[in-house]
Amino acid sequence: MKFITEEDLRDLYKKEPFTTYEIEPGARLTPGARQFLADRGIHMFDDDPCVVKKPVATAITAKPTAAPVEKKSDWRKKKLHCKLKSMEALFLLTGEDLISRDVLLAQNVIQLGKQFSSIKHTAEGKALAEYGCCKQCTGMNAENFCKDIDDCFDITEFHLHLEKSKEILRLHQLRCALREVEPVVMEVYEGSESENVLCEEIIGQVNQIINCLSQMICAAIGGKECQRTN
Repeated sequence: MKFITEEDLRDLYKKEPFTTYEIEPGARLTPGARQFLADRGIHMFDDDPCVVKKPVATAITAKPTAAPVEKKSDWRKKKLHCKLKSMEALFLLTGEDLISRDVLLAQNVIQLGKQFSSIKHTAEGKALAEYGCCKQCTGMNAENFCKDIDDCFDITEFHLHLEKSKEILRLHQLRCALREVEPVVMEVYEGSESENVLCEEIIGQVNQIINCLSQMICAAIGGKECQRTN
């Protein structure tokens, strides 16, 4: 006669968890093995008439419905929080990098960073975000300043040869990083009609900062006319 021990069952369970266990013909479970199955509420099928079948425990199948949703929401909010913190750091780093080259430009970047910090506070429910002033040009006005109107033109290797290439590339890098914020925000508020207005407000404020950076890039390249290509 073959005896199946608790250790045998533990090894099987580690390889692949199971909720039912059928004892092989001619085999018997040791007391420790039976206790292992009982503790986990595992169905036990045994032809031995001396074996008392116990009701199956519901510990394995019973799963709270609200907890997974809450956990899912928590990691999304944490992801957004980390992204916003990274952006705050990038604003400071960009300002520090530009201050030795163009003090006024660096100050403008730092000011945009403060405006962005107010967006983070809005997302966290701590305060209302600050709105910047729209500087109207050929491609931007009060109607589209908070919308995603894409870059005014592509930044290419051509811009490496300009006098303010460093400034242009740093601003463009900051602008690209800001564009990554919108999908993270949408992910957090996806399916939440009650927070749809807040979602749109945050995205609009981010777009406003992006469009400000586009105007600053335009100014760094030179020329008084808007260089938007579409």
